[in-house]
Amino acid sequence: MPLPSLLGVFAHPDDEALVAGGVLAQHAASGARTAVVTATWAPDSHRATELADSVRALGAGTPRMLGYADARIPESTPGRARLVDAPLEEVIGRIVGHLREVRPDIVITHDPYGQLTGHPDHVHTHRVTLLAAHAAGLEHLYPGTGDPWQPAAVYLATQPHSGVGELGTQLARAGKQVLSVPDDRVHAIVDVRPWLPRKWSAIMAHRSEVARERALPGILSRLPVGVRDQIISTEYYTRIDLAPSTRGLTTLTT
Repeated sequence: MPLPSLLGVFAHPDDEALVAGGVLAQHAASGARTAVVTATWAPDSHRATELADSVRALGAGTPRMLGYADARIPESTPGRARLVDAPLEEVIGRIVGHLREVRPDIVITHDPYGQLTGHPDHVHTHRVTLLAAHAAGLEHLYPGTGDPWQPAAVYLATQPHSGVGELGTQLARAGKQVLSVPDDRVHAIVDVRPWLPRKWSAIMAHRSEVARERALPGILSRLPVGVRDQIISTEYYTRIDLAPSTRGLTTLTT
């Protein structure tokens, strides 16, 4: 029986692979519908090409790009507003449209801190995705974006204090902050080692980020394989229930 269907909503190309690549690959391999919405970068940019290669490696279909500009790289989408500056109702409505089209059991996005480093696009994507997940099930909100659909839960990709380990060390060396959560805020711990080849292929598909020393794909690519695999072999999530359901991510602990 397929695992629950998933829709990931992430800030940038490469977040889908780094944040939830193992879970996306796991669910796709079971036959579940999986898809990825990416909030920033132009659909005709080099990052879009890399994103297409990444989601293909994960089995998550084709990219769904909102096309807003990165908060720190306005030229990522010339002539478009930065995600953090775009009208809130517009962004929520566009995400609602994808939710109603894909009709996922589970939505995955960033945690309130913005997944470790606190990037403003990650934080904003967290906020608009939660609002959209609630709104998608209400028939009088965002008419014209499809029939109402209520996901069962939103899973926030996060990192517990006890799970920072070597990843925290590597990020600190690159001058990045590490924002982890108390262990009791983690509701799902997923061992994704069986899907590491797919996850790593997806990360490596982001070639421009692999070439950058301070970007996480670049940091990971320069580590010994054993250290790298230890960092990316477990994914952590906080669950927010939206509708009655017994279905969730396959976990080591719940």
